[in-house]
Amino acid sequence: MRTTLNLAEDALIAAQALARRRRISLGEAVSELVRRGAGAQAHWVQDPEAPLRGRFALLPRRDEVVTAEHVRALMEREGI
Repeated sequence: MRTTLNLAEDALIAAQALARRRRISLGEAVSELVRRGAGAQAHWVQDPEAPLRGRFALLPRRDEVVTAEHVRALMEREGI
């Protein structure tokens, strides 16, 4: 489907970089990024009626404090 989008500069740069790396069109790259984002949102936001703060849904409260060690371990596990 053909359409016109107004993208933020950083979003355009990310899509162009993906298109170059994967050797696909810019439209295919944008479609892939949108699908990834939609999938990530579905994964993190389980309740579509979850309360919003600004533009972000709040996750359920946890009984632990997330520390820098938690973040480093997750980054290591995810290969970031």
